[in-house]
Amino acid sequence: GGSTQSVTSELVARIRNDVGIEAMAHLTCVGHTGEELQAVLDRLRDLGIENILLLRGDPPRPAGSQSMPTFQPVPGGFRYASDLVSFVRERRTAQRWDFCIGGACYPEGHIDSSSRDEDLRNLTKKVEAGTEFLITQLFFDNAFYFDFVQRAQMSRVRVPIVRGIMPITSFEQVDRFTRLCGTTIPMRLRLQLERYQNEPDAVLELGVAHATVQCIELLQRGAPGIHFFTLNKSRATRMILSALRA
Repeated sequence: GGSTQSVTSELVARIRNDVGIEAMAHLTCVGHTGEELQAVLDRLRDLGIENILLLRGDPPRPAGSQSMPTFQPVPGGFRYASDLVSFVRERRTAQRWDFCIGGACYPEGHIDSSSRDEDLRNLTKKVEAGTEFLITQLFFDNAFYFDFVQRAQMSRVRVPIVRGIMPITSFEQVDRFTRLCGTTIPMRLRLQLERYQNEPDAVLELGVAHATVQCIELLQRGAPGIHFFTLNKSRATRMILSALRA
């Protein structure tokens, strides 16, 4: 909801400048006016941050709700990520911004889009507005990724499309996430997860094994990198990286 932007800016700067790891700040349209986002971007510029991921963001869900409410921008804010991208590009020179701009994409279609074709048209607008690379929403069947990349290229989307991987560490968590974002779990994988849902170590091992196989195929077939959604639980990601290096 925008309440942690200042803390996020400082943390990203520390990761980059003190730890020495290249970092990317994430900004959403949720709860922010254009003027407020401009101040955040000025701060990121002053802190030496060069990479930003611009997202619409998800509207806050009421406590206990199992569905995502309709997104409503604040007065003076932005309804779509493409609007935020255009905002940044238009002010690049005046504000001395030299960010590399990333965005999100949805191989199975955005949950708010009426069809995958509509979603792809919206993505094309976002790229034309100035998005320089894309990170996919999580998914668990590589066929969605390869089909999506082919369709995107046919729609003149020429920027790198980085594969987003979320290692499964909890059946309840992945079930909730997939319902909220509209992604699917292959039936064989779902049946295995349901079988071991009360055995955390077994679920972790299953999730790591599935993600490792995904990563191997993606990299072998030319995916331009992997983006891991660790959700503050790095063990699974570290296990996958160790398996890939082996």
